Amino acid sequence: MDVQDDDSSTDWMIDDESAANAGDDAQAAPPPPWKVLIVDDDVDVHVVTKFSLSNACYLGRRLCFLHAYSGEEALTTLRNSPDVALVLLDVIMETSDAGLRVARQIREQLDNRLVRIVLRTGQPGQALEHSIILDYDINDFWCKTDLTTRKLFTTVISSLRSYADLDAAQRRIQALSQALAHERQLLAAVNQHALTMTLNNKGKIVEVNDRLCQLLLQPREQLVGRDPSLLHPAPYPADQLADALRTLGEGAAWTDVIDAISSDGKAVRLRATVTPTLDTNGKPLQYIVVATQL
Repeated sequence: MDVQDDDSSTDWMIDDESAANAGDDAQAAPPPPWKVLIVDDDVDVHVVTKFSLSNACYLGRRLCFLHAYSGEEALTTLRNSPDVALVLLDVIMETSDAGLRVARQIREQLDNRLVRIVLRTGQPGQALEHSIILDYDINDFWCKTDLTTRKLFTTVISSLRSYADLDAAQRRIQALSQALAHERQLLAAVNQHALTMTLNNKGKIVEVNDRLCQLLLQPREQLVGRDPSLLHPAPYPADQLADALRTLGEGAAWTDVIDAISSDGKAVRLRATVTPTLDTNGKPLQYIVVATQL
């Protein structure tokens, strides 16, 4: 890897904002460093790479270097440290395609889609860059003789930025998945103890839980698609209907005692709450009905 004279000083790598705030944050614990794994069978490459990036800093976090000298060592390190952000991976090590096999194993065997992989080779004639970029899930490819300190710094920071964005996105997805699982647990608990029904924005039944089906003595398939007013003994109180339509039209929840009728003709008295779910324009998408038997 070529380190030119104009790159001999690495002071320009320092994050100016982080340096300016260093005094203010002296008492605070430093943020964890970005883990960068250098994979190369040439010890000198490890030394030069680490020296070239010794002052690098991104988002106030320095770099921490891990070292592997073969493909197997690289995979072992990644198994033990799944939070590695970037792998600087030599193509030709114990075999002519060792780095390529490691890149594939990282994605497929370790199922690590977050870590950024930058391939480096000292023998570019033996590796077709365009086919490698197409056939392997890597993020950059460099010939070591072309990778000056400034180019290396640019590659590393852009890779860390990409990793940070992907990591944040994955955390948001995990948080949403946990929230969804929690909502499903709450819904399951409600279904165990309450009578629930969902109406579309036309007022037709689209979903009804087992407890309500059992209470009304009607199978779900006979209820879905019907108008819920058919479950009420005629006539429906006009003032109560007007109050419900006005409240729901304002986007608010409506609660009252209503009468329903089961398939055997018996009256069932319920305390029901109807809650509209609205779109971004404030228009109802559906109505959630939760009731208890009195």
